[in-house]
Amino acid sequence: MYQKVKREKKNLSKDINRILIADDSEMNRAMLAEMLGKEYEILEAVNGEEAIAMLHQYEGGISLIMLDIMMPVMDGFEVLAFMNKNHWIEEVPVIMISSENSAEYVEKAYELGVTDYINKPYNALIVYRRVRNTIMLYARQRKLAGMVRDQIYEKEKNESLMINILSHIVEFRNGESGLHVLHINTITGLLLDSLVQKTDKYNLSWTDRSLITTASALHDIGKIGIDDKILNKPGRLTAEEFEIMKTHSMIGASMLENLEQYKDEPLVKFAYQICRWHHERYDGKGYPDGLKGEEIPISAQVVSMADVYDALTSERVYKKAFSHEKAMEMILAGECGTFNPLLLECLEELQDEIQEQLKEKSPGEMNKRQTQHIAEEVLQTQEISASERTRRLLEYERMKYHFFVSMSKEMRFEYSVSPAMLTFTKWASRTLGVKEINLTPDDNEELMTVIGRENMKRFDQLMRKTSVDKPIIETDVEMNISGKMHTYHVITRVVWSEDEVPEYMGCIGKIIDIYEDHKDHTSDINDIMGVDIVTGVYTQYCAKKKIQELLEVYPDKKFILMLIDLDSFSNANREYGHLFGDQVLRYVGDVIRKNVDTHAVEARAGGDEFLVFQEYTESSEEMLRTLSRNLNGFYRDFSISVSIGAARTEKYGMDYESLFQYADQALSAAKKSGTGDFRFYDESMAEMFSAISPID
Repeated sequence: MYQKVKREKKNLSKDINRILIADDSEMNRAMLAEMLGKEYEILEAVNGEEAIAMLHQYEGGISLIMLDIMMPVMDGFEVLAFMNKNHWIEEVPVIMISSENSAEYVEKAYELGVTDYINKPYNALIVYRRVRNTIMLYARQRKLAGMVRDQIYEKEKNESLMINILSHIVEFRNGESGLHVLHINTITGLLLDSLVQKTDKYNLSWTDRSLITTASALHDIGKIGIDDKILNKPGRLTAEEFEIMKTHSMIGASMLENLEQYKDEPLVKFAYQICRWHHERYDGKGYPDGLKGEEIPISAQVVSMADVYDALTSERVYKKAFSHEKAMEMILAGECGTFNPLLLECLEELQDEIQEQLKEKSPGEMNKRQTQHIAEEVLQTQEISASERTRRLLEYERMKYHFFVSMSKEMRFEYSVSPAMLTFTKWASRTLGVKEINLTPDDNEELMTVIGRENMKRFDQLMRKTSVDKPIIETDVEMNISGKMHTYHVITRVVWSEDEVPEYMGCIGKIIDIYEDHKDHTSDINDIMGVDIVTGVYTQYCAKKKIQELLEVYPDKKFILMLIDLDSFSNANREYGHLFGDQVLRYVGDVIRKNVDTHAVEARAGGDEFLVFQEYTESSEEMLRTLSRNLNGFYRDFSISVSIGAARTEKYGMDYESLFQYADQALSAAKKSGTGDFRFYDESMAEMFSAISPID
């Protein structure tokens, strides 16, 4: 397994330069580590597969790879091919170290992207200087790239600032709050991001959305040409005044159209669309051109909705602010004109997020403080770019994560689609009997023997059915541990990319040994005796004691006792095995818990029977219907059908034995009428044969 050789003197305040040495010869690794270990942190891999795993683990945190060609499992050329496929070769320099000195090998290595090629045997001083020069060269390239990114950011920030200043000048004349432009920006951005999740018909790239959001600040620049008396009139405008006010859209568009030098710029084009058409309506009843439906550019449609919402919820010289609820009601009812149905859907779904983001009174001040903090840090460190700060933070988070994982006995795993790799923590690797690092897991027969190929397929299907909003899945899995089947509960968080159309990237997760977990939570012997170890609900013996206590303490309350029987449950054990049967029982127990009263007593009343005791209310019968409906269905591919019998204290007394018997006879009646039914006890069932008997 790969090793980590610590430097003798590690100063955490300085940059960490790591060198990964991938060579199957321990002597070669030791020699290189001796040469370089005083200045660099050394990582070691004994084959190409381990080298790939470490590249993935330390993503962005390895300064250089020293790579041998001839290695087991995966040789040096295969590592280079893998790095090229995943574009890692563009970020991490590789020096090839090999005794192979034929022109064919050297040429192939350079074609695959190596930075340098050093033949064995080698001179220590030459190796040191070439390694140091390579690391310095790539460090300078990264610093330069970071500086360029920072300058681009500053340029875009300054452009956005100038646009906001211009729009605020217009707002100042209009007597509007300085937050109006900020609100329009915020709502426009949210609506656009939601829209691209729903449809690709508008072909809006990330750049387009960013430009539209920026250009939205200019939507009302035409008001600079409207008389102050009309702009700030406190009452309703006359018909003539309103016609003058309507000209602001054309005035703004004309101002932008006259920018001969810039009118072909994408930002100006979007700004023109917004200025001219943000008062058009989807039904063609807007102005100035009466455009209808998709004739209106989507940029103008989105800003129009943002403008209307903020106008309704903000105070103006001519009106008080409406509440969010009233504004939504007016927009959805068409009182402010007709909007694109898709955008209305987006607005409805985003309404909570919009309210939350608009609560910030002055985000500009917050951004100002953040910018000032960054500027101070840059002045103090001078040479540290924003990207370098990010790298340091990632390094710190990586160190924390590995420390806490190493201190715990949790079974964790991580799966990535590209490269296809499944990694386990040491504890999970040891417990399950698999390797820590597994490249192309589908082709790993040793791994498939433990996890099971069907389980892997099912996992893949479950993960791809998740979404950015709902990325968590939980399921039970049977694994083959040393030839014996063992059940585990797996909790997984699926990772999706932040692209316009999110891409499935892999997952992280935790594996829980159900039996061990249950033991940890039931260490007290009395608790263990009272809980069914398979389902986690009470045993019938314990439930009986609790129910009798409730009947004695609350003699004036109304209660209901229900017995639930799984029809044809023996088929699960016979066809799929007892472990699967236990999973079905556990699933049924979970469904019952989720559907009954939070204070209910739930118990296992027999092999495939459950008992529920709770207070009887007017909604109890509806609860029974819902419970029956939710239980009758499928667990994986196994069909589940249940029959339910119930008895009420109001009619048949406060005696546990009698209630149990009546519920049992009602259960027999339900089973006799056909599977999937539920019945309340009545006198006609008095002679019915009991299905199960209470435990004394």
